[in-house]
Amino acid sequence: MSRELSDQPVSILLIDDQPIVGEAIRRMLATEKDIKFCYCTDPDQAIQLATQIQPTVILQDLVMGEIDGLMLLRFFKANPGTRNIPIVVLSTKEEPQKKAQAFASGANDYLIKIPDKIELVARLRYHSNAYHNLCKGYEFERTQQYNKELELRVQERTQELTEALDNLKQTQAQLVQSEKMSGLGQLVAGIAHEINNPISFISGNLIHFIEYAEGLLTLVEMYEQTFPELPITIQDFRESLDLEFIREDLPRLISSIRGGSDRIREIVVNLRNFSRMDESDRKPADIHEGLESTLVMLQHRLEENQIELSKEYGELPAIDCYPGQLNQVFINMLSNAIDAVSDRQQRSPRKAISDNGETVPGKISIKTQLQGGVVTIRITDNGIGIPPALQTQIFNPFFTTKEVGQGTGLGLAISYEIIVKKHHGRIRCESHPNRGTEFTIEIPFESNQPSNIRQLPRSHKESAVSSVSQPPPTEIPSLQWLEVG
Repeated sequence: MSRELSDQPVSILLIDDQPIVGEAIRRMLATEKDIKFCYCTDPDQAIQLATQIQPTVILQDLVMGEIDGLMLLRFFKANPGTRNIPIVVLSTKEEPQKKAQAFASGANDYLIKIPDKIELVARLRYHSNAYHNLCKGYEFERTQQYNKELELRVQERTQELTEALDNLKQTQAQLVQSEKMSGLGQLVAGIAHEINNPISFISGNLIHFIEYAEGLLTLVEMYEQTFPELPITIQDFRESLDLEFIREDLPRLISSIRGGSDRIREIVVNLRNFSRMDESDRKPADIHEGLESTLVMLQHRLEENQIELSKEYGELPAIDCYPGQLNQVFINMLSNAIDAVSDRQQRSPRKAISDNGETVPGKISIKTQLQGGVVTIRITDNGIGIPPALQTQIFNPFFTTKEVGQGTGLGLAISYEIIVKKHHGRIRCESHPNRGTEFTIEIPFESNQPSNIRQLPRSHKESAVSSVSQPPPTEIPSLQWLEVG
């Protein structure tokens, strides 16, 4: 009778203390090419041998002289290396109670020895295939578990690399921006120094000029009173000179020169304040001085784009901070506001006209106040706004809403680092397309080591450059707030 060979190799371990039984079964299996047969007569060595050769089926005598077969069966099932190997029990008697005990102890099958060859081979192949399938299932589960663990490690490593790359980009952005602002600060400081020398010369000599001019006019009056009849040549020159106009206009001219000189001196002071950008020391500083020095730097852009600026400065004490870095934040915020207003005027000229047909000018407002131990700076514009889908990304390094070549995506990311991480504050953005944007900077005051803070003189800069108030609330309906930090 022909038999089909097993798809998987069959390895048999027989444990029986009777050599005659072992020889009989060996001869039964000798003609089966796919079956490998091993025989053990010492039950004490059975578990060790089974662990070494890893059979696919164990044939075990139930009754042995030196050891209880049921006990050995339990040892096989308790051992991690043999617990899953199918065990076929051999017994001389067909006793239901013995069968029940064998199956209860973990046996997979029960045969009367010496069994029929055909039945024995069929059962051995069946249990061997079942064992191979079980091993495949365990291997598949282990492979799945390994793949899950590997995938998890890959995700963790990818996350670490992503964070490292983000940190690297952020560090590079900070270095680039810091170097840029440091160079700008040095340039501004140099210009301020060069301007300061001639303006000091003008201011110092202006006093003497006024004295000399007043003395000369007084001398002319004295000559006219002493010599009312002047020669014709002097009278002609006096009329051509228009002496009366000079007497009236000279005080105004001197006042204008003095005002221009004072304005230049104020600009020099602001330039010096702005040039503190590269300072790394934390010190008490006046927020308003930083804003004013920044506005001096951006005044030409405000005028070029015809943007009205309004300021509403509250009473702020000196705050312990990094003044140079705050100046950097202010110039980033105000530059973005100017760009937004300019873009709206260029891209949507029709939307710059109100319902009554009047043209709505570009507006930027700055408001400062102290509330509940927090210094708040609000910078509002009526520019092009930020789309809602992009508002969650504006503080990411290298992200910009500007066209290619017009923005680096560093300004707001650097501002976030300075406010949130350096000053433990917050930045909030409220924006609506074609309605405008408001950035709110909050810096905690009470947590800035009050013992190290000296009170600076209160700022008296509460006047508005242009009498423009903030846009009414109805202009920006249902805006989404973005909390950062």
